[in-house]
Amino acid sequence: MTESTTSSDQDNPSESLPFAAPCKKLEIGAPIRWIKLGWKDLKLAPRQSLSYGIILVLCSYLMTFLAISFGNLVVLLALLSGFIFLGPMLAMAFYDISFQLQKGQKPTLGHSIRESWLHIGNEMVFAVILLIIFLVWARAVSLTHVFFPMLANPGLAELATFLGVGTLVGSLFATFVFCISAFSLPMIIDRKTDMVTAVVTSFNAVLRNKMPMFVWALLIISAVALGVITAFIGLAVTLPLIGHATWHAYQETIDSSDWPQHSDN
Repeated sequence: MTESTTSSDQDNPSESLPFAAPCKKLEIGAPIRWIKLGWKDLKLAPRQSLSYGIILVLCSYLMTFLAISFGNLVVLLALLSGFIFLGPMLAMAFYDISFQLQKGQKPTLGHSIRESWLHIGNEMVFAVILLIIFLVWARAVSLTHVFFPMLANPGLAELATFLGVGTLVGSLFATFVFCISAFSLPMIIDRKTDMVTAVVTSFNAVLRNKMPMFVWALLIISAVALGVITAFIGLAVTLPLIGHATWHAYQETIDSSDWPQHSDN
């Protein structure tokens, strides 16, 4: 019986794995260190990182053009808000570039894109999760219109209430997305695991390191805001920087040693 059980565990190693990977306790200044390490990766692979960053900038311009041509300002703002949801998936190539550097390899953008494609199954699961969140978020935003002042000349208090409720709703959904995406996709790149395990791992790690992750979220928001106010041009640098830094954040925070690495690693 013992031999049979042992053999079964070896044939199905995932059955003996924990539900989530453990996390380490972080000091509040850890995000600054991640930024420095991300900047180092950016300098080691500038062509690969900036090339993909420019691609994302061009996609941003295309998105803006379509929104203005076929929609309106509201559509554009909705798409920009959706960037919060899609950002982690778009950054997977940056994670792989840092991973290649960590292994002492010369990184290539082609390898990063292929590696992202190899995990398309888990990415689709994550995309479905994000889509559900986005749809619920859109519905919640539409409900906030009950707070929109109907007076011809609304007072400051009425406008503040409407904007405050809208900001609160958006912040709650953005916080949830941040919790599930902070470490999940880097873990998918690094280890043979499923998206549910990676998401639970990420959520747990964020909750156990609230203040450092709050600082990390502020740095990410600042980097994205800097890119947006420079007419998206700055995103060519800030997105690679945050992507590389996120990889180092995962490496420092999550202990995923119980899960096997991919065979090509």
